[in-house]
Amino acid sequence: MEKMGRKNLLFVSLMIFSMFFGAGNLIFPPQLGQLSGTNMLVSMGGFLLSAVGLPILAIAVVAKAGGLHILASRVHPSFALAFTLLIYLSIGPFLGIPRAASLAFEMGISPFLSTTLTGSKLPLFIYTLVYFGIAFWLCMSPSKLVDRFGKILTPALLVLIASIFVFSLFKPIGGFAVPSGEYAHFPLLKGFLDGYMTMDAIAALNFGIVISIALKQMGVTEEKALVSNTIKAGAIAGLFLTIIYGMLAYLGAVSQTKFGATENGAQTLTNVVFYLFGQNGSVVLGLIFSLACLTTSVGLLTSCSQYFAKLMPKVSYKTWVAILSVSSMMFANVGLTQILKFSVPALTAIYPMAIVLMVLAFANDLFKGNNYVYLFTMIFTSVVSILDALGQFGLKFDMLNILPLYSKGLGWILPALAGALVGFVFGSLKNKKPEERSALQSDKVGA
Repeated sequence: MEKMGRKNLLFVSLMIFSMFFGAGNLIFPPQLGQLSGTNMLVSMGGFLLSAVGLPILAIAVVAKAGGLHILASRVHPSFALAFTLLIYLSIGPFLGIPRAASLAFEMGISPFLSTTLTGSKLPLFIYTLVYFGIAFWLCMSPSKLVDRFGKILTPALLVLIASIFVFSLFKPIGGFAVPSGEYAHFPLLKGFLDGYMTMDAIAALNFGIVISIALKQMGVTEEKALVSNTIKAGAIAGLFLTIIYGMLAYLGAVSQTKFGATENGAQTLTNVVFYLFGQNGSVVLGLIFSLACLTTSVGLLTSCSQYFAKLMPKVSYKTWVAILSVSSMMFANVGLTQILKFSVPALTAIYPMAIVLMVLAFANDLFKGNNYVYLFTMIFTSVVSILDALGQFGLKFDMLNILPLYSKGLGWILPALAGALVGFVFGSLKNKKPEERSALQSDKVGA
């Protein structure tokens, strides 16, 4: 069966949605809505470009390329190994998975703790032990993720979020406030940069393995059909993400005049839910965060374990799930605040490289797959993005300030364009030399 039925395609799409929709996806849209106020629609336009558009593009280009490693090999084999490892480790046990587990605890369990237990590390340890125990069990049967996520967990999550939005329409919260900070002056750009923080674009580079397993389980085995159905399912998942992001941003926007500014989107969402549902809101909120974070963690653990099992076949998939679950649990116990301190610089370094790789893959035919375009563009981009990330740790490089848009976090764009131009010219000259030699030899023979 190479053509999937609509129902199966929908279930795969819901599985993809659930893997994307985790910690950052819950907290950043409400914060964007609150701070952008009357500029919410413009800000959301930028946010959707990076938080939905880039992940769907990533799914498409990775599916067509045959995997992240093969795609990154267009730059250089050594880069492919280093970059792929960096992506899997950052989105997996070092940042992405621990962040999801920590946030699930902060929103689902912490509000119920007594003052005495709040200062103790034991509740977080017990929670993460149970959390990763459940995640480990779910990862043991990756072929069943469509049934467990697409048919059960994701619909439950969507119903919970939609119910909050619907209740807010019958019990109005407030009106849209005046936008603040960069949302007042650069709403589109600020929204785009906020989309970085969901980590979905780099997560999408990893999810190809999980999607492929799910489709093959449904009888789709032919290469073209796998690529086609992966892209279709990704696009439908993107539509669901867009709708939910719009709901969450709206809730954040109307909360500003009622509750004032909050430190983050989690607090904004907490205020809204408690206003709508009273004390029962803590149960609703706990369920939403726990479901969202757990499904994302399982998706990431599965994809990372599949990758490392392929990279080092002597260690089985199940062993890798155990290793990554334990290491993720250890990092989760560092605490959400510390994890977020490291996540921003890490994403600053990785995201531009990931975006450039995706854009180049999409435009591959325009420069006829010239490997030098990939190589020089990545070199120029990575230098700026890595130095920018180091600057967030206190190592300032003032020379970067001359780059256009650097203060807005997009200083890598001009170097990337320059690298593409240099690579195209260098590659064209390199390819001409053999042709010229061949023509010269032909002339000599003819003479």
